Amino acid sequence: MSIPCSAPVSNPTTPFWRTATHKLDHHRSTAELPPESDIVIIGAGFSGAALAHFLYKDNTAPPSVTILEAREACSGATARNGGHLKPDVYFNIPKHIKKYGARAAAEVANFEASQVLAVKELVEQEKIDCDFVLTRACDVILDEKLAQDTEAAFAKLKESGQADLKDVHFTPRRDAERVSGVKGALNCFTFTAGHIWPYKLVMHLLQGVVNKGANLQTRTPVTHISEQPDKDGKWLVTTGRGNIRTGKVLLATNGYTSHLAPQFTSHIIPVRGICSRIVTPEDKVSPFLPQTYSIRHGDGLYDYLIPRPDSSIIVGGAKQMFWSDSSHWHNITDDSKLIEPAKSYFDGLMQRNFLGWEESGAYTDKVWTGIMGYSSDYMPYVGQVPGKPNQMVMAGFSGHGMPLILLCAKAIAGMVRNGTDFEDTGVPSVFRATEERLNSTRNEVLEGIKAQNAGSKL
Repeated sequence: MSIPCSAPVSNPTTPFWRTATHKLDHHRSTAELPPESDIVIIGAGFSGAALAHFLYKDNTAPPSVTILEAREACSGATARNGGHLKPDVYFNIPKHIKKYGARAAAEVANFEASQVLAVKELVEQEKIDCDFVLTRACDVILDEKLAQDTEAAFAKLKESGQADLKDVHFTPRRDAERVSGVKGALNCFTFTAGHIWPYKLVMHLLQGVVNKGANLQTRTPVTHISEQPDKDGKWLVTTGRGNIRTGKVLLATNGYTSHLAPQFTSHIIPVRGICSRIVTPEDKVSPFLPQTYSIRHGDGLYDYLIPRPDSSIIVGGAKQMFWSDSSHWHNITDDSKLIEPAKSYFDGLMQRNFLGWEESGAYTDKVWTGIMGYSSDYMPYVGQVPGKPNQMVMAGFSGHGMPLILLCAKAIAGMVRNGTDFEDTGVPSVFRATEERLNSTRNEVLEGIKAQNAGSKL
């Protein structure tokens, strides 16, 4: 029998993004918790900060908003990811068409594609100093079977006309290594993407809403939400520092969602990942790396990589080192420890994989872990929590939140502020949190691991 996950640990590893912290990192707007608040947002990462931003944006009569964070502001998955704004505009579309139909698959792809420019617009409008770069992502495939399958699926998808592929460029085997710069590339695909310093983005948004009156309470873990609203329709949010009555609860809790909303147990699972920063010695010049990357070593096994303006490289993934043994990552909320089989994986990674980096002297500067929220069907849960009036959820991004969160947050803010129907938000229909999804007993994450392990034994 599955049980809800535990709360965040108090001593996580330190990611590169948090090596220089913002003045709001340990902030508490008031010494004590307010006894009541119109809206309580649980979680102060990208989701929580973006929700608050849109609740306050152009709002002449903003509600009272309290943001509760278990640890420091932006100390969870957002501050531990690869800083990669990489939409999925082709790779999983054939699977989505088969599962949901062409219309729903197109909804997902178009929604993802719109996110990169939406973040660019936000950064420019709000004048956010967060190292945003608009660029191209390069998907490189090194596994023979995956390369053949992906190429065949892409050709079929292109022929069908069921997806907008104008921004996707395919390079076949003959030129893939030179175009990508990756040794042994069997093919590659490029498309518009971006990269960013995620902690700086979130902290800027939090500073903006705090300036407008939001009450930010860090180091205030929520322990319980009442099972039912009281006679006035209010929910009681319990923390170790006191209780808050609120008309609306917004769960921006990603991998920790089932800790407070047990109906999501087995549907949003905490998954531990690993990430790193690679640098070159001061007396060497880093070879030019113009694109971001996903290097695919097999089905579901990949590394992701961004080249930073300071010439360092952020690399995450290393799944081929530990993914087959779920005890290293599945249903784990402890990001205080490294993943043992993968902790030295990033040493020499640039030299192994990239042309021209052999004599670079690149070395691993920092390694950290983080807790993602994987949904059992790989689709995020967005919208009204079934059976819980005035509770909203935005979680379960399956390690793919950066190119999804901003417009999901805008949609939920519209539902809360204006009573907008989910169908009118522009969020893909398959993201909607429904009773049907919560009643499903399938776990496609574990099914995939079983299939991979069975294949490796053939």
